[in-house]
Amino acid sequence: MFATITGSLHVGLAAIGSAIGVGIIGMKAAEAVGRNPGASGKILTQAIISSALAEGIIFFAIFLVK
Repeated sequence: MFATITGSLHVGLAAIGSAIGVGIIGMKAAEAVGRNPGASGKILTQAIISSALAEGIIFFAIFLVK
């Protein structure tokens, strides 16, 4: 039973960390576009790639539980 609780805790902490990371990426991308609107395409591309990598952490956590 303890293994199940710690496994769920592991995934929950990964999800919280990933959500915070994606939020920070979005915040900084919006700030960067506000400072330099001409570079919005490059900033958007980098933000999408970074968000996908941050969300990938959850999948690693889920696969490591089982």
